[in-house]
Amino acid sequence: MAGTSIALGIDVGGSGIKGAPVDLDRGDFAAERIRIETPAVSSPLAVCEVIAEIVERFDGAHGHAPIGVTIPGVVTHGVVRSAANIDPEWIGFDAERHLHDVLEHPVVVVNDADAAGIGEMYYGAARGQEGLVILTTLGTGIGTALIHDGVLIPNSELGHLEIDGYDAETRASHGAREAEDLSWEKWGARLQQYYSHLEALLWPDLFVVGGGVSKKADRFLPLLSLRTPIVPARLENRAGIIGAAYLATQSA
Repeated sequence: MAGTSIALGIDVGGSGIKGAPVDLDRGDFAAERIRIETPAVSSPLAVCEVIAEIVERFDGAHGHAPIGVTIPGVVTHGVVRSAANIDPEWIGFDAERHLHDVLEHPVVVVNDADAAGIGEMYYGAARGQEGLVILTTLGTGIGTALIHDGVLIPNSELGHLEIDGYDAETRASHGAREAEDLSWEKWGARLQQYYSHLEALLWPDLFVVGGGVSKKADRFLPLLSLRTPIVPARLENRAGIIGAAYLATQSA
């Protein structure tokens, strides 16, 4: 529609690849989201074929819109440097260049937690927040996004801090809670230790908690005692798609 800023956001996950056009004036989907299963062998070429299929479904309505793609791994200058829950062939793959050539759209590739942080900063729980915001995504692991006075500090990877000799996400992620069948109270004690550690290191002004479990924030956030305000993500699982779409327009 004339006068509306539209970009496509695509979120690559270990189990599903999801995409939607985003109305950046409203900060919400402009059409229903499409989800396709992640290929069993989630190599770069296999996943990029699925991304192309999603883009093709929306091209008729939204033309040559810029595209933002999230990857569950470190991304620098469009090149994937690590691979969490996707094939290790992604490491060293220039995803941004490949997708630009295949899709013939402007494309930006970004870490998934960073995209979620941008979505929450512009349209969600961190909107208007000054100082340092730390978004954490509690899922299979822990993803983090650092945003200081509106500027993203990319690829923070603070889910991998070592606490008491453990990689933090192996004990405090929602995946760990499910794998060990922890009560909310026992998991809350681990979250308390994790967020207290982040506080002591970085002195943030706000924590935003994303990931699917954020829908149940009332079950575990009240268990935490922190000096930093901590709130659930407002965009829930839409944050990554919305943030990726926003970043695509900034770099197009």
